[in-house]
Amino acid sequence: MKIVVGDRNVLPHRAQFESGLPVGAEVVWVVPFDEARVLEELSDADVYVGGKFSAAMGAAAPRLRMVHVAGAGTDNVDRTGLAPEVLVRTTFHHEQSIAEYIVSATVMLRRKFLEQDRALRAGVFSTSVYDPSIPQPLSLSGARVGFVGFGHIGQRAWTLFEAFGCVGAAVTGSGTANGRLEWNSDTADLGKLMEWSDIVVVSAPLNDATRGLIGADELARLGRDGVLVNVGRGPLVQEQALFDALSDRAIAAAAVDVWYRYPGADGVGKPSSLPFEELPNILMTPHSSGVTHHTFVGRVADIAANISGLSARPRP
Repeated sequence: MKIVVGDRNVLPHRAQFESGLPVGAEVVWVVPFDEARVLEELSDADVYVGGKFSAAMGAAAPRLRMVHVAGAGTDNVDRTGLAPEVLVRTTFHHEQSIAEYIVSATVMLRRKFLEQDRALRAGVFSTSVYDPSIPQPLSLSGARVGFVGFGHIGQRAWTLFEAFGCVGAAVTGSGTANGRLEWNSDTADLGKLMEWSDIVVVSAPLNDATRGLIGADELARLGRDGVLVNVGRGPLVQEQALFDALSDRAIAAAAVDVWYRYPGADGVGKPSSLPFEELPNILMTPHSSGVTHHTFVGRVADIAANISGLSARPRP
């Protein structure tokens, strides 16, 4: 069995990964990702591990049996070059790390720590202790947290928020939610959720029904003290509407970990056509909320186990 790995996040766990594979497996590491070299290696490969898979890669891989993403989404897997019997697998294990990001980002934004940090670097102690025009910031105690999507990420984040004394609610595609929430409904009640919430966490999947789900009206309903955290996909929130709401202080702040543009392999590029980086009330992170050692230890174990399971099956 030949396995081609094109995901650099797996490389730190190389020993763990290779020790979990079937005896005799050949592993070819193409890290950093180089599509030209991957195309060469795929001609006799059984498995490809990586987040980006193009139609050309599928066409170059006549023996391929599995594409395994080292993450939860298949957004960058082009299935047009794949035979119908080729398995596409994903793995999670990021819910704890993303939940930590959600709560810590919320605390930083509600407590105005970003603004205080920038001011203090310029020699200004920006706190109500020294400036009576600055209101005392808000803690999480009693805060209302609304979830747009309430899967494994939302549920894990809620367990952390609940420990701080928050109150929760959720809207989901199905209208159901597992957890000790004050209320839950389907997305027809999104406006109600935005008005009810002090903090809105967006972790819904991106599809035709959810693209652009949150726009100017929904953000206006969140209000001037509201904080938005998007860890789902960028286009769940309308790009211009979010920029305008932050610029005009229609909402207090946002933490955005998922974007509207992504770079090439060099990691260089603006995440939006709009200058979010000029705004003082946004925490910008490069889709890194789930990227921790903890996450990838679990993912690598899953990938190796799924490859071992595949090796036990006869080739069609």
